[in-house]
Amino acid sequence: MLIFKIFRRPEWEEFRAAGSTDGAPVDIADGFIHFSTAEQVTETAAQHFTSESDLVLVAFDPDTMGADLKWETSRGGALFPHLYRQLRMNEVIWDKSLPLGATGHIFPEGVI
Repeated sequence: MLIFKIFRRPEWEEFRAAGSTDGAPVDIADGFIHFSTAEQVTETAAQHFTSESDLVLVAFDPDTMGADLKWETSRGGALFPHLYRQLRMNEVIWDKSLPLGATGHIFPEGVI
């Protein structure tokens, strides 16, 4: 199973250049990095990135994150993965553009 993080393009480029990140402003404010499962990521995109078109969907293996990854109750009572440390570039499995289409974001085939 993979978990996903949606980055705005500038956030993604900064992460790639630095090799690690504390996440987006919302992650920094909340004290952890927000992720979504495959079942959750479309709703995350719709709720938090409604009209944003230059996004990057990044996949991670939660098993490599150790005890710093916690599964916590969030939206609608569902368990969401939250990382309580910096995210490292060497943890990225893959990244793909997440364009905005006429009816919402267009996810890579096989993700959802």
